Amino acid sequence: MTQIPEYQFNLPTVSGFEKEVEEVIEQNKNKNYYFETSPYNFSKIRSACSIALHCHQPLIPAGGYDLQTAELISNLKYMMDNQGIGDNHNAPVFLWCYKRMGEFIRELANQGKEPRCMLEYTGELLYGLRNMGANDVIDALKTITCDNRYNRYIEWLGCPWGHAVAPSTPMQDYKLHIKAWQQYFASIFGLDALARVQGFSPSEMALPNHPDTAYEYVKALKECGFKWLLVQEHTVELLNGEGLKQKHLPHLLVCKNSNGEEVNIVALIKTQGSDTKLVAQMQPFYEAQSLSRIDFAGKNIPMCVNQIADGENGGVMMNEFPPKFKEVSSSLTKDSDVVLMNGSEYLGHFFNAGIREEDLPKIQPMHQKMLWDNYNIGDGPEKLKEVIAELPKKDYRFNMEGGSWTNNISWVQGYENVLKPMEKVSVLFNEKILQNNVSSKDERYAKALFYLMCAQTSCFRYWGQGVWTDYAREICRRAEEYLR
Repeated sequence: MTQIPEYQFNLPTVSGFEKEVEEVIEQNKNKNYYFETSPYNFSKIRSACSIALHCHQPLIPAGGYDLQTAELISNLKYMMDNQGIGDNHNAPVFLWCYKRMGEFIRELANQGKEPRCMLEYTGELLYGLRNMGANDVIDALKTITCDNRYNRYIEWLGCPWGHAVAPSTPMQDYKLHIKAWQQYFASIFGLDALARVQGFSPSEMALPNHPDTAYEYVKALKECGFKWLLVQEHTVELLNGEGLKQKHLPHLLVCKNSNGEEVNIVALIKTQGSDTKLVAQMQPFYEAQSLSRIDFAGKNIPMCVNQIADGENGGVMMNEFPPKFKEVSSSLTKDSDVVLMNGSEYLGHFFNAGIREEDLPKIQPMHQKMLWDNYNIGDGPEKLKEVIAELPKKDYRFNMEGGSWTNNISWVQGYENVLKPMEKVSVLFNEKILQNNVSSKDERYAKALFYLMCAQTSCFRYWGQGVWTDYAREICRRAEEYLR
């Protein structure tokens, strides 16, 4: 099997190996490694719990004193080199947080226990770790990813390479982020490891709710080989506009565009709550202990509590998660009736029980019921714009900016000074690279894509105005200069 190089053109490998990725995904599309290696008897489990850790550090122009010439380095390296500023003293702990699952899983598995955890590391973080010489972190992750003694306990989730937010990132760019992550992940962990990646974790749990964007988003996920994604509970609604009734069951996310075309994907529901605190204290496991099996679609099955949190942020995640994760995992064997499971493992058992995708409760992105009540499919983009402009007058809650883990943050309003340069770079990339059919193996393509993705990270908006928006504009300036 082809080995994808980790670097090309002095950059991380983010393009040029799309064909190899597509081939390995196609060859493995009917396999579910986590189900095939699962030791559980699904008929005897009362309930399950699934946790995921999201880890990210952006690349910033901070490797030098002059913003315009500073090297792009990991924000973590900047923190390590400047520990006297703000919260930067946490940098060594953050570094350990990125490595520690490599230690915990081996320790627990060697004791005959059944630990489980899903990991989502952005391409920017993985590249930043490698670039700052944190090879021990990568090696620890490699062991639990590639070694057959440990890799059934850990499930990697796909994500955008540069932590782009789906509702406010041009969808053609977003798809490039996904493909770039797949290629870079495979360059580190191998194509065999990539073949096992079936679930997707969106940055900031952001789900587009504009019908045409949501449709293209799910279409892109499916085309890239993903079988399911994590969805935040309050970013979706049932097709009748009501909230979810059975949030611990898989759902089917149905996305319909303004022309009436439909695409769907299985969704695991991440419930609301203080994410880091919930995961750090293993609350989802204790919630699972309160659940019983239910009758669904003619079958009697256990439900699964799903939760994701930052893997490093906050004292509770830094300090309380390790002992609590070990405590819970140490209590579990293959004969336990309340268990930890990874997403694909649970879904494998769930569908193997005889349930079909069409049996799942159907959901759609939030506010779409209101939109479809006022728009006739096929009336065209102008009419759609009119309806979207009118509906906030009827209900102040209506918007088409998408939903995320926190709906009090807009990823659009107030960030025109960042979004406009990003948009400009996206347009230039399309014009100079895509429309000119520049090969993805070409250095021009790889370098332009690298800048584009670095500019589109959500951090440049999440952290507000100031130095973070300066970073974003500088990366956009370099991208524009290069593309011109």
